[in-house]
Amino acid sequence: MPPPLALLLALPLALAAEPPTCAPLVPVTFDNTTIPGLLGHWFYIMGSSRYPPHLAEMKALKHAVFSFYPGSHKDELNVTEIMRMNETCVAKNTSKIHVFSENSTLAHVEDNVMSTAKLIQTDKDLLILNHFNSGFPGLSLSARTPNVSKERLEEFRAQLHCLGFTDDEMFFTSEKDACPLPWEKTGEGDTEPHLE
Repeated sequence: MPPPLALLLALPLALAAEPPTCAPLVPVTFDNTTIPGLLGHWFYIMGSSRYPPHLAEMKALKHAVFSFYPGSHKDELNVTEIMRMNETCVAKNTSKIHVFSENSTLAHVEDNVMSTAKLIQTDKDLLILNHFNSGFPGLSLSARTPNVSKERLEEFRAQLHCLGFTDDEMFFTSEKDACPLPWEKTGEGDTEPHLE
């Protein structure tokens, strides 16, 4: 077989062995519209992390809603979280996010654990955070509503695969595990979240 023909026949095999191309995670460069665009309620949908404190929390997290409110300083956001950890509803309103506009970074400190993240460019109704903590990768997806299109979920899962996460390392929340929210009426039998 002539060498050019052998190369031509081998080309499909070589192309099939190539890993899929991964779109880069493009961070948002903060401007005067960035932080106001984050304010309000968000539903945590899914995420992956190799950072031990986050990994332990993700395994126990069944559902979460959080809200960003202006803090006492322009570079600070107050956070209220309502989540189901295993079988317990927990509400926290003591968290703060520090905003570092000069390098477009967010930092969250809770229980002496600091986590930092970059906000990734996406639709205004989605919140994708690229976490970088002590060299451990992590990526999380939140949305303005508890439901995200199948297409968006698949895009996010593909991005997690690009970062080296397996399906077993992806943790999803479920609306069926939601805790009652203070801004919604609760029905009989609902358990009010325990405030920390």
